This record gives sequence, structure tokens and C-alpha cells, in this order.
Amino acid sequence: MFEERRRELGQFLRDRRGALVRAELGLPPIGRSRTLGLRREEIAAFSAVSVTWYTWLEQGRDINASRQVLEAVGRVLRLSPAEQAYVLVLGGHAAVPPAGGAAIESVPAHLQALLDALDFPAFAVAPDWGIAGWNSAYQGLYSRIAEVDPADRNLLWLVFTDPALRRMLPDWDVTSRHFVAEFRAEAGPRLGSAAHTALVEKLSEASEEFARIWATHSVQGFASRQRVFVHPQVMELTFEQHRLVPSDVPELHFVLYVPTAGTPTRGRLAELAAFDF
Repeated sequence: MFEERRRELGQFLRDRRGALVRAELGLPPIGRSRTLGLRREEIAAFSAVSVTWYTWLEQGRDINASRQVLEAVGRVLRLSPAEQAYVLVLGGHAAVPPAGGAAIESVPAHLQALLDALDFPAFAVAPDWGIAGWNSAYQGLYSRIAEVDPADRNLLWLVFTDPALRRMLPDWDVTSRHFVAEFRAEAGPRLGSAAHTALVEKLSEASEEFARIWATHSVQGFASRQRVFVHPQVMELTFEQHRLVPSDVPELHFVLYVPTAGTPTRGRLAELAAFDF
């Protein structure tokens, strides 16, 4: 796992270095028309580290990168807070879950009762983005959830492989990239584990689109946002998507689709509740 995280850290830093705009940092272009990317020497100088050390960092060498140095590099690379947190995790400066831990396949009864008490769609996601539980409103929104093989009941897998779900997402291109970036941000501590590697390989083999997005090394933290679905029975549904973390089971994340005020979504959910799924 440590070797895999070092390789990912090196690749991530190379990608971000190559994406910087030289003019925005007051640097002249390289050659006639090059406007993107800094040299390793420039990153090292701005970060107050040696060129050799920074080169080893990008090469994934087994070196001890302190939190302070990684934060300095992150500032030079103009990383977002989520990207900076990702770099720190890869550098070994955050809690790392034990390898080989059992997957979460179901929600504890008291938390399932909480899901069931909600009258809008909600579901629980495990660290690998497996869907561990849901309520009846979510099943009304995505009726196939109960019939999906438990091994495939993974949010990323469904988004990239289920044509029916894809048809429900008018902004699929944006949503799919958003999900992959969030998944990578959260997966840093698990890089190199057998389960994580197997999931990424499975997704990459099943979906060229996932493989292409994954290769961009995009990282983004979760943010509440609007979600729109086009349901085959009741048409457009508009939600505010939020996420909560139960304090007693922090490995689970609750995803809540709260009907957007001023839209007919809540009434249409009531119509869906009358269907026999």
C-alpha cells in the first residue's frame, strides 16, 4: 500500500505541476508558445527544497516528506483544500484505515430506522462507495436498487454501467466526473489495498469513460449541490444533495436527496410512493 501511495503522490504532483499557468505565477514562457507547466527546479525553489529531493518525491521514491514540506509544495501548486488533504494522506500524514478490513455490507438497525423515517430519498454509502442501505423513497427513485447483485451495488459501478440510471441523469457527464474526483479524494488511504485495486480495475475494464476520467487524477471534496433526475414515471425531480456522517459509525456516509423548495418534486415523490416496486 505504501508503495502505491508514493507512486500516486508522484503522479499527482507531476499532473498538477504540468497544469499550472506560468504567467499567473509571473514566470516567462518556456520556448515560443509554452504557457503551462513549471519545471521541477522552479517548484523546488518556490517550496524551499532541493531539486533532487523534489525529483525523488515525483518519482515515488521512499523518502520522508514532512507535513510542512508537503504543505509548502501544495501552496506552490495552488492545490485546493481537498487536493491538499489528498497529498497529506498520500504522504502518510493522516489516519490510514487498517488493510483488509471487512467491507460494510449493511446498515446497523438503528441507522436503517433513521433512513426509513425520512420521506425523501436517502441511502448509506460504505468507504468503497458500496450502497449498504436505502429507504423506500430511494427505491422509488431508483427502482432497480433492490434487484442489483450485492457485489455490484456500488454507486460508481451503477453510474458507469447501468444505462437506465444514466438516462435518468441529464448532467451525467458532469456528475460522473464529480463522483470520480470525490471517490479519489476519499480513497487515498486505501490506495494499494486489494479491494480498492480490484474495484478500480473492474470499473476500468467495464467502462472506458471511467478509465479516462480516473487517469486525470482529479480530486474534489464533497460539497452539497443540486441534483436533477428524469424519472421514467414522473419526469423531472430536483433535489439538494447533502451528506451526513453518523458519529457512531463514521465509516458510513448518508446521502440525502432533499426536495428543492418551489419545485413539484415532493408531490411527485408522493406519486412514486404509490407504485409497487
